[in-house]
Amino acid sequence: MFIIRPARSDDRDPLYRICLETADSGADATALYRDPRLVGHIYAGPYLALESAFAFVLEDGEGVAGYVIGARDTHAFEQRLERGWWPALRGQYPDPSAVPAARRTPDERLALLIHHPRTTPQRLLTDYPSHLHIDLLPRAQGGGNGRRMMTRLFTALKEAGSPGVHLGVGGRNTRAIAFYRHLGFQELEAGPGGSLVFGLRL
Repeated sequence: MFIIRPARSDDRDPLYRICLETADSGADATALYRDPRLVGHIYAGPYLALESAFAFVLEDGEGVAGYVIGARDTHAFEQRLERGWWPALRGQYPDPSAVPAARRTPDERLALLIHHPRTTPQRLLTDYPSHLHIDLLPRAQGGGNGRRMMTRLFTALKEAGSPGVHLGVGGRNTRAIAFYRHLGFQELEAGPGGSLVFGLRL
């Protein structure tokens, strides 16, 4: 039986593990990266550290099996990352800018995001100022768990005054794309590398 609860600081390792095990368009990316914590440093850790009011986990008797995390104000969150999250990581991971793009390893491609993070264009933030990430391990998929988790986060964002939320998804992740559309998300635009950006009015 699964329960949803607010994420705690001691959930960091499970969140990093789930982030890695779903990072290959929903499949396990463990074999792709030499540093198993690198994906989590970018896509999970900062939300737990800087935006914990919008971080929830799905848990059963085996432990944490999924999470949904987000930020109420994407622009402000990106500024907080620049001040209080990226600097320490930049000291751990070299900037791979000098390596030709075609020769960069998967780890180097992620390290590039630490040194040169993408920022969300204002055209998205006017109507969809919040954003989110959701990842579930296979044992937690199906049965309505994803919808329940999204509803929990939507409620928190609405109570915080957000009018809308957006997310990005890889173009190969057809299962996730179908899930978001089923929840009412609308495709807003194409993102980098064949990804898609979806938005939902709250």
